[in-house]
Amino acid sequence: MGKGDRRTRRGKTYRGSYGISRLHSAKPAVAGAKETVTKPATAAKKAAPKKKSA
Repeated sequence: MGKGDRRTRRGKTYRGSYGISRLHSAKPAVAGAKETVTKPATAAKKAAPKKKSA
């Protein structure tokens, strides 16, 4: 199990790919920076009422 093995961490780093053996998670660009806050999911917006033609 070495550089040619796609299932190991060494193989992932050699090929430059990510997967279960080598996870790729987003990190803040600046050290000590706050992580981004995701907004909570909101309910679907209702469609605007249709205008009546005169």
